[in-house]
Amino acid sequence: MNITVVGTGYVGLVTGACFAEMGNTVTCVDTDQAKVARLNQGEVPIYEPGLDAIVQNNHKAGRLSFTSSLSEAMADSSVYFIAVGTPPGEDGSADLQYVLDVARQIGQHLDNYGVIVNKSTVPVGTADKVREVVAQQLDERNLDIAFDVVSNPEFLKEGAAIDDFMRPDRIVVGVESPRAREVMAELYQGFSRNHDKLMFMGVRDAELTKYAANAMLATKISFMNEVANLAERMGVDIEQVRKGIGSDSRIGYSFIYPGCGYGGSCFPKDVKALMHMGDEFGYQTDILCSVEERNQAQKHRLYEKLSERFADGLSGRTIGVWGLAFKPGTDDMREASSVTLINRLIDAGATVRAYDPVAMDEARLQFPDTVFAAGKLVLCEHQYDALADADAMVLVTEWKPFRQPDFNAIKKLLKQPVIIDGRNQYDPYSLKAQGFDYTGIGRDRLG
Repeated sequence: MNITVVGTGYVGLVTGACFAEMGNTVTCVDTDQAKVARLNQGEVPIYEPGLDAIVQNNHKAGRLSFTSSLSEAMADSSVYFIAVGTPPGEDGSADLQYVLDVARQIGQHLDNYGVIVNKSTVPVGTADKVREVVAQQLDERNLDIAFDVVSNPEFLKEGAAIDDFMRPDRIVVGVESPRAREVMAELYQGFSRNHDKLMFMGVRDAELTKYAANAMLATKISFMNEVANLAERMGVDIEQVRKGIGSDSRIGYSFIYPGCGYGGSCFPKDVKALMHMGDEFGYQTDILCSVEERNQAQKHRLYEKLSERFADGLSGRTIGVWGLAFKPGTDDMREASSVTLINRLIDAGATVRAYDPVAMDEARLQFPDTVFAAGKLVLCEHQYDALADADAMVLVTEWKPFRQPDFNAIKKLLKQPVIIDGRNQYDPYSLKAQGFDYTGIGRDRLG
């Protein structure tokens, strides 16, 4: 099939590349001409394992191309994916200006039947708005062209997006017309050969499914963090509790790992957007409000633990931080717990030495130049460099190179053998036996 994907951000680029990998001819559109030029030269502007190779191979094979002209892309296509950003407003609502602008342009250039697919995460009712915008443009052109609007939300995990797209748990398609359903079934037949993963439902059903999925996962995280904070006060090892409840098949082990809060581009934004939808419909989303509140508080736990350990103050101290990205496998620092921690440490007068395997360039954009110039934040070239003469080490992101480090080297580098483990990666009993002052999440009184 010939496919147009509008937007070459995380979702759009992965979507376009994976469809091309399955033999389709895909044209990705972006208004950023410099970005388009880089992509046509084989340069992938985002970090995602495996994406570079797929983009380069399919571009070389002629199945994947990039342009800044939507009309050019639409000329040979009848399926148009909208994969542009929906940034949150101050009230938590999703900003649909980019989605509706693409819809407007599609309506201006549509000249035969087409299926317009919302791939962006959008509030319930967005498909109706897209349909109205396209219809208005066709009316202004005095054209009567049939089209359908479909909701096909993405369920991609950063760091595992290629595998998620190529081998999905489910493919949710919100569709109203038999014609559009047939098109989408053909499009996804290579990803769900037995059709067991292809789930057709109403358009509004699909729109809500995306938000409900992310909100549920965020709820599991915040619930476990709340129980972990309780465990600290009761002398309970939350890791044993986690194993105990995770063995129940109704609960499972996924997303019940205590930590220092969730971040990224999806969970925070989608929880807030769903809360805003509740407000619009006059319904108080009490559970979601608590999920958001707990997560915001959890991002401060590492700083609080450091403050408790250094009761005489953090001013003048040096803290080594391992991990800046909000999770392993990505350079994304949006809503990352590391940002909250580092900002609070700098405000308290501490110096931060930090290291991340892939997010160093992004970190330079996240913090003002003044903190680097003043030496308050130092980005180190090696993970152990971040611990040189530091008063404590804080693990924020559980990258694989951090899982089994050289603790003898760590002890020699630190001024004081203090480890704050924000992801419960290390064995408190073992570290305390080695002479470390260890603190985890929900494990403070162990060892």
